[in-house]
Amino acid sequence: MIMPRGQPLLLPVNPVFIAASLAAALAINLVPLGRVTWTPDILMLLLAFWAVHQPQRIGLGVAFVLGLCMDVHQSSWLGQHALAYTVLAFGAMVMNRRLLWFSVPSQALQVLPLFMLAHAVELLLRMAGGGIFPGFWGVLAPALEALLWPVASWVLLAPQRRPPDRDENRPL
Repeated sequence: MIMPRGQPLLLPVNPVFIAASLAAALAINLVPLGRVTWTPDILMLLLAFWAVHQPQRIGLGVAFVLGLCMDVHQSSWLGQHALAYTVLAFGAMVMNRRLLWFSVPSQALQVLPLFMLAHAVELLLRMAGGGIFPGFWGVLAPALEALLWPVASWVLLAPQRRPPDRDENRPL
């Protein structure tokens, strides 16, 4: 793939780093902070990020398993978060080639509908199960996740931007 002009060539990502970042996001989501409807879902943000940047490593199966973990933790319908995360990962993998050509702020605007769709799926399943409507503050969560996209990009791509080890026999 030809890189867009002005972007550096990134080093390969370490799979352990991907797993550690997703485990840290899951741990952050599991902290009982008296979750209100407008708080961003950090696991959803990182899942979308890695599904865009590493679709061959983070797929629908990982999204489904992480969603089941969130379902068990929140005592919600088994499959509610799993379906929302799977829809999000599928949407991110579908648009990953196109999305990587844009700047990071433009990417944040383009993943906003994905976050809104995932939250809408989660809300519809909760309402179908007899849950109460959480209010219109729930619209703020996808917007906050889209605002966190540039921060996640900067932090998660930092290990890949480091200079490669110098080697006398390698020209690059």
